[in-house]
Amino acid sequence: MLKIIDRYILFRYLATFFFIILLMGMLTVVIDFSEKVDSLANGPKWTEVVFDYYLNFVPYISSMLFPLYALIAVIYFCSRLAANSEIIAIIGNGISFWRLLRPFMMGAAIIAGFHLYANHFIFPELNKGRTRFENTYIRKNNFDGPKDNIHLFVSPQEEIYIQHYNRKDSTGRNFALIRYDSNGVDRPYTLEAGRIKLIEYPNKWELINYHARYVDDMEETIVKGAKMDTLLPLSSADLARRKNLKDAMNSREIMEYIEQEKAKGLGSTTVFEVEYHRRSADPFSILILTLIGVSIAARKTRGGMGMHIVMGMLVCALYIFMSKFSMTFSTHGGLSPLLGVWTPNIIFTFVAFYLVGKAQK
Repeated sequence: MLKIIDRYILFRYLATFFFIILLMGMLTVVIDFSEKVDSLANGPKWTEVVFDYYLNFVPYISSMLFPLYALIAVIYFCSRLAANSEIIAIIGNGISFWRLLRPFMMGAAIIAGFHLYANHFIFPELNKGRTRFENTYIRKNNFDGPKDNIHLFVSPQEEIYIQHYNRKDSTGRNFALIRYDSNGVDRPYTLEAGRIKLIEYPNKWELINYHARYVDDMEETIVKGAKMDTLLPLSSADLARRKNLKDAMNSREIMEYIEQEKAKGLGSTTVFEVEYHRRSADPFSILILTLIGVSIAARKTRGGMGMHIVMGMLVCALYIFMSKFSMTFSTHGGLSPLLGVWTPNIIFTFVAFYLVGKAQK
């Protein structure tokens, strides 16, 4: 059962946290609007800007900064307790430092639990409106994906090769469709073209200078032509994806997408794997940073709250730097996405317990 001191600390911690979310949310809207004022003023209606973009943008940016907000909240509130000698009085009444941590960690657990569920299911749904707005008015050519020497399996027995693909006009050079037999060795059908162009979404293509070869019962048939419109088992979405696609996918959709991409042989799923693991690692970091924040701010110092906030910001900056470095190394350096995302949490867990042990003394 919660005692009065527990309820007091828990309520004030959560209230400070949500106040910081509100304050920083308004600040990020002002900064973002000043950066994108030209795009927002010329294209969309103001109702779209407010309801489709900013009502979804604030939860998105807040979700990315939840650990930072939690650290600021705990340092701000705990520094006030220390400045008023309330922590000294609490410890003087026989309450241990670990017991003092209980309401702070309860608050951190509430925030982390909500953040965990929202990261996997709520925020991605809100991001659908934001990403749709961005792709329409702000980042129209926000595409990613392979452009050269593309190999992908559109089915277990059909492989497509494109030497070069231009995402801007949906055209490709040196196209080949190879259909294998059930043994995966012989090629009873091949279709090649010097150039292909998407003429109707999702999979109607124009083939230029095409060459088709059929083999049936040891009899070979070759068909050539200058131009042909046909349906191919290939969508432009297979060749070009939006860079913010992962933001609008819940975790179940991300795992399904990873399986589909691996089945096609594209092998470009690392960014999605990192995003999937990040959604679980970020909430856990709230617990770690809360421990660090209380350990830093519980001691009364000459610099007061300002010194505590500076120390907290240094810790947070170091954590963010290490987190970004490890995620980048996972994406481009061959490190396991799971290990890359969780490495900062593992390291800072030891840092947190070291600081707690030092704070007790």
